[in-house]
Amino acid sequence: MNEKEDLAKQKAAAAAKAKAEALARKQAKAESAEKPEGEMDIAKQKAEAAAKAKAEALARKQAKEEAAEKPEGEMDIAKQKAEAAAKAKVAALARKQEKEEAAEKPEGETDIAKQKAAAAAKAKAAALARKQEKEEAAEKPEGEMDIAKQKAEAAAKAKAAALARKQEKEEAAEKPEGEIDKAKQKAAAAAKAKAAALARKQAKAESAEKPEGEMDIAKQKAAAAAKSRTAVKESEEVNTPSELSPNQSKLDQIVSAIESHVGQGALLEHYINRLSKDVPTLVANPDTYFSIAKFLRYDEQLNFSYLSELHGTDFETHMEIYVHLHSFKMNQSVALKVKLDRDSPVIPSLVPLWSGANWPECEAYDLLGINFYEHPDLKRILLGEEWKGYPLRKDYQPYDVEV
Repeated sequence: MNEKEDLAKQKAAAAAKAKAEALARKQAKAESAEKPEGEMDIAKQKAEAAAKAKAEALARKQAKEEAAEKPEGEMDIAKQKAEAAAKAKVAALARKQEKEEAAEKPEGETDIAKQKAAAAAKAKAAALARKQEKEEAAEKPEGEMDIAKQKAEAAAKAKAAALARKQEKEEAAEKPEGEIDKAKQKAAAAAKAKAAALARKQAKAESAEKPEGEMDIAKQKAAAAAKSRTAVKESEEVNTPSELSPNQSKLDQIVSAIESHVGQGALLEHYINRLSKDVPTLVANPDTYFSIAKFLRYDEQLNFSYLSELHGTDFETHMEIYVHLHSFKMNQSVALKVKLDRDSPVIPSLVPLWSGANWPECEAYDLLGINFYEHPDLKRILLGEEWKGYPLRKDYQPYDVEV
């Protein structure tokens, strides 16, 4: 077929297309003149949809006819041109329709319509891009497909970001300052979530294309990177100097008083417990545990007259007694700890100093087997004297498993 016949065919197709559009417009005007306003809007939408469908069908028919007459190289170019033209036409028609609807609607409905139109356009563009990507992928060898896929993903990502920025600017221009800040935060969160989802999707796609050996290496690298980031974060937190505790001066005063009256080696260590409301904590030597407790109780300057808590804990390597004391004179609490041998946990009773230690020490004896000598009436208060073993020990095994 020569060039003249091609030109004549194109002209005939264009004339038929223009005639069909003119006829559709004429018919729409005639119907709108006869209908009330509500039906006119529906009729207008139907007419536009019908015209759009007719135009697309005609464009596809023309593309098929031209493709049947052209060699393969020209067909690809023609296909790309036709797709680009169709895409531009759809976008132009959507913009035109959006403007017409916005002109007929009040301000509140216009904003909603804008958002819907933007979302629809975005979805349409994404669907068209995916369709075009699939068609191109079917025609290309595997090497070119990977490159094309990467380019398409990058283009889609850039397009989505640009569209999001544009929409954000339009919304910001219409909103007061308070709403703009909220919108910005939401947009940022949405963008972050989108980027994360895209990264996960890309990682899955890459892992599906890699052999098993490469996948394992990639997994190991990702795990090592995550571990490294966590280690850096933890080291920064550990090495960051913390503010001085408001109870540090009280701890220094108590420690100085104990070392002066009980002895320099009386305390194994002392510190501020950041995890427990900055309570000054004293770790006593088992030999000096009772002497320190007695000094805290009866010293006129300290006067820790109230015992609020006493309990034991099994750390598997050792047992530990924790005593929480309070001084109303200093308006200060202090924790006294002592570590015991797990095989023979024996320690002096504090009942002679604080009568409130009576039942807590019985409980520690009952559940952990810690022996408080010089206790006035040490006995099992929960399980009874016939019970075998100590349930709060980590290695506890019930005497009768079935019970």
